[in-house]
Amino acid sequence: MSSSPVQRASPRAEALVTMHDGSTWSAPYGTPLEAYFKQAFPDMIPTTRPSGSNGRRLIMAALVNGNLRELTFPINSDVAVAPVLLSDADGLRIYRRALSFVLVVAAEELFPGRKITIDHSLPFGGLYCAVVEGDPFTSEELAQIKVRMQEIVAADAPIVRMRVPLEEAKQYFEERGDIDKVRLLNSRAKDYLVLYELRGIRDYFYGYMVPSTGYLTLFDLTHDGEGFILHYPRHREPNRLQPISALPKLRAVFKEAGRWNRLLGVQDVGALNEAIRAGRTRELILAAEALHESSIADIADQIVARQPEVRLVLIAGPSSSGKTTSAKRLAVQLMAHGLKPYTLELDNYFVDREHTPRDGQGNLDFEHLHAVDLDLFNEQLLALMDCNRDVQLWVYNFLTGRKEPGDTVRLTPEHILIVEGIHGLNPELVQAIPPEKVYRVYVSCLTQLNIDRHNRIPTTDVRILRRIVRDAAFRGYTALDTLARWSSVREGERMWIFPYQENADVMFNSALVYELAVLRPLAEPLLRQVEPTSPYYVEVKRLLAFLSWVHPLKDQSLIPDNSLLREFIGGSILSDYVPGKPDTPEPINGGG
Repeated sequence: MSSSPVQRASPRAEALVTMHDGSTWSAPYGTPLEAYFKQAFPDMIPTTRPSGSNGRRLIMAALVNGNLRELTFPINSDVAVAPVLLSDADGLRIYRRALSFVLVVAAEELFPGRKITIDHSLPFGGLYCAVVEGDPFTSEELAQIKVRMQEIVAADAPIVRMRVPLEEAKQYFEERGDIDKVRLLNSRAKDYLVLYELRGIRDYFYGYMVPSTGYLTLFDLTHDGEGFILHYPRHREPNRLQPISALPKLRAVFKEAGRWNRLLGVQDVGALNEAIRAGRTRELILAAEALHESSIADIADQIVARQPEVRLVLIAGPSSSGKTTSAKRLAVQLMAHGLKPYTLELDNYFVDREHTPRDGQGNLDFEHLHAVDLDLFNEQLLALMDCNRDVQLWVYNFLTGRKEPGDTVRLTPEHILIVEGIHGLNPELVQAIPPEKVYRVYVSCLTQLNIDRHNRIPTTDVRILRRIVRDAAFRGYTALDTLARWSSVREGERMWIFPYQENADVMFNSALVYELAVLRPLAEPLLRQVEPTSPYYVEVKRLLAFLSWVHPLKDQSLIPDNSLLREFIGGSILSDYVPGKPDTPEPINGGG
């Protein structure tokens, strides 16, 4: 009988964890992730690291066999583990979420009865917060809250995860007077809810937490008008807080959006769900679209008020902001004032391909400012605005990577040029044009309904959902294709759009209060096609998780055909409209 390598073995009482660096560690079944990391990488755990360790290497959570898990997650089998750092997007979300919980607890301990809302994010690394029940915090009161938060962090208090029956959660929030959470839970399909508890106070947070408050050492609180800013590090520079920027135009948009939501009676997802169930959908859509049209009309009025000086309107904004529809609707409003809009496509002014800049990986960087032939672009803008001669325009051939002759046009003094492109707010784009002749519009989904007072939905998430739906409908891309491109798109925005947003003469907020209800039934099936083995599956699960709170609206016939949302879901009357260019003539008497 031949010998065999197979032998009877005793049951193991320990799990083997293979770390991202190839090292293997063992511990009894049920040992939490945090314990493994404390032994394997003690300088990467905030509560055990030496003072001054690099914040980029601080562990906030981990990927366990590709799934995002909290550090309290018990290991009950052999697994592969990779840390999620503060410098990762998911790591920063966890840090920010847990820090918000500490704020809520500190404020409640010191000033019970004053309820705060975490309203919107700020680009330098901050959450704008305000008191929604009771008087605003004074500077002195805010200083007290900061000290209490520091005490809670220094105590390294545990943040305990618990799963409770849904009815028990509802009763708890009803007793606390948290009506926003009660109405949200009325849409909950599952019969349980995961809550977190800190120092005896429970709250719902959409997403994971750190195990204890000792992870949250870097933050600040700053008084800001009637509210205040919870300041946190950015994931690109997790060792420091970035300086607070004034951002007056962006702040004005946030204030206006809050006023709109109060007018519509929809200030969070729970309220949106209630409005849909109550049969207010048509009214909500019409009112939201009227507010959009009013804003666009106001922008047109401002441009008209600066006639005849303004001859060029530049429209910029990040991906999936609705720039194209916004530009066309603005053109229609300008026509109503007697102006003649003419659109110029910035993409037709790309340099020949061999002169295109390359990014850090050596790839062609079409989002770089100098991918545009700035000299030719400025020369033709001046010629068009001169109105005394014919101008030979160009068309960029993306197959050959060369410019080719296009239409020859001559504009009149009644014409106004509209150019849409990512560099519209960059002062280097039109250096040859006198500033008084230029009007800049920044278009972006700048706000979004929050899930409730303590759980915000990033506007970036809404833009990626818009793009997933649009790419599937019009470009033949899967959700996986879109997600794979998103990081490079975001990098281009960070480099070439966001630094210049305050250069705009006006900001147009393209968010629609009802859009998540429309996007959910379109985006969900696309997201569910992504396989669990995909590296983007963690992101898919996160997007699906917050979408699950939104009551779906499947009747697209209620959405006007000129709505900005139609740019992404289809059916827009503006899809083939090019301002300044004639339509294809209709056949006479039914044609031949």
